[in-house]
Order: sequence, then structure tokens, then C-alpha cells
Amino acid sequence: MKRIYTPMPQKPPVAIRVMILLIIALIGVLIIGTIYGFARSPNASPILRLGRSGGTEQTDVRANGDIQIFSGIGQLRIPLKNSSTLILSIAFPYPSNDRTFTEELAGKIGDFRTIASEYFSNLAAENLIYLDEEAAKTEILRRYNAGLRLGKIEALYFSEMLVIDG
Repeated sequence: MKRIYTPMPQKPPVAIRVMILLIIALIGVLIIGTIYGFARSPNASPILRLGRSGGTEQTDVRANGDIQIFSGIGQLRIPLKNSSTLILSIAFPYPSNDRTFTEELAGKIGDFRTIASEYFSNLAAENLIYLDEEAAKTEILRRYNAGLRLGKIEALYFSEMLVIDG
């Protein structure tokens, strides 16, 4: 008597099946995302932002038409006359479509930090209470613009101004 032995096909291990399902799901997500990306309006705002824009040497972008906010100067820690410390953050709007001016601003970050530090380091903490903020902004803005060749800064904002007693 002759027996015919036909081996039973073995199922792939569970790990391989799971990996195949994950690959199929990933391909599906990529296809759906691509279709959605082509269907979205070019002017639509981002759906998801990862990380934080900006840093000490970068621009912080808050889109508002052609205008962006430059906060690449970062947070300054300025020692005052009476051993107190001034914490100051300076920002200003600039035209985002002027690439050469944007590059000049990025190259002048060190100069901007020095100008602001020199202006405030000659003051004592007691004098900051009576400081005319608009006059300080005007003077710092004048000094910033004196060093710029490819454009001008129109306005200046102190987004943070804090005195720590020493």
C-alpha cells in the first residue's frame, strides 16, 4: 500500500504576520496622506507642528502675511550697575519676502545683543522703574538701524523685561 504524504503548509510566525500588517497599514497611511496633501489648498495652515521654531540663532516665525517676527536675539541676561540682572527679550517685525535683509538680520544677532546689553548695563535696577520704555525702544532701534545696510527695522518690542535683584 502506497501512502502519499503531502506536507501541510506552515503558517508564518506571528512576528512576521504582524510586520506584514504594519507595512500594509503604513503604505495605506502614506497613500491617504499623499492624496490629502494634493487635495489641500496651498494656503492652508499646517495641521501639526513638531518642535519649536526658533532658538538663539534662529528666527521665530509667526506668519502674518508678508511680515514675520524676528526673535533670534533670544533672551538677554544683562548685569546692571548694582549687581542686579535684567532679563530681556527683544523682537521685531521684518518683511519675510526680502531674503537678503533676512540674511543680514541673522548675521547681526551678535551686534544686536551687544547694543542692547550696552544700553541697559549702564543703568541701576532702581532707575529701570522710571525708565521710559518707548524712549529706550526708540534709542535701541536707532542703534540697530545704524548698523543695517540692506533694510530698516520699523518697530521694536520687548516681549519680556524682568529685573532680578542681586
